[in-house]
Amino acid sequence: MPPPIAPKGEAKPKCKISASRKLSLKILLLARATEELEAEKAAREEEKVRYLGEKLPPLQLTGLGIDDMQNLCKQIHAKIDVVDEERYDCEAKVIKNHRDIHELNLKVQDLGGKFKKPALRKVRVSADEMMRALFGSRSKESVDLRANLKSVKKEDIKQEKELNMEVGDWRKNVEAMSGMEGRKKMFDA
Repeated sequence: MPPPIAPKGEAKPKCKISASRKLSLKILLLARATEELEAEKAAREEEKVRYLGEKLPPLQLTGLGIDDMQNLCKQIHAKIDVVDEERYDCEAKVIKNHRDIHELNLKVQDLGGKFKKPALRKVRVSADEMMRALFGSRSKESVDLRANLKSVKKEDIKQEKELNMEVGDWRKNVEAMSGMEGRKKMFDA
């Protein structure tokens, strides 16, 4: 007889590790993690000391005259300026990267999200109701919005077309106005 097939909804049987064994494994993992953290901190401190030793050698101030001290101060100030410029550049890069990461996270959220647009209903609102909704009970008189619209007469449209026809092709106008004759026409007009 074939073994019974378990439905997909059921989970696999749990592993047979005793609670005391799980606890001892957790304790070992935590101990190992703390050791690695301490080693990492020590490595960072050593790296910091090494870096400072390279960049900032110990100062020899004994037996220096005033001029030598002033030159040393100028050199140290120049180094400080260089370091400040590097620090500023690094901070600017970090800020730019944080901004880029934030924008990309927003894009991912926009692309990943499934937003359903609600179905909007058409609502007929009269001008009076709209004014009442906007201004409340202050505007009691009815407003005729159509009275303020500009009326266009057919004569105005005809005049505009005639003006456009008079202008015509701009190349002809340029050719007619070129040379001394065109300038003479401009002064005569």
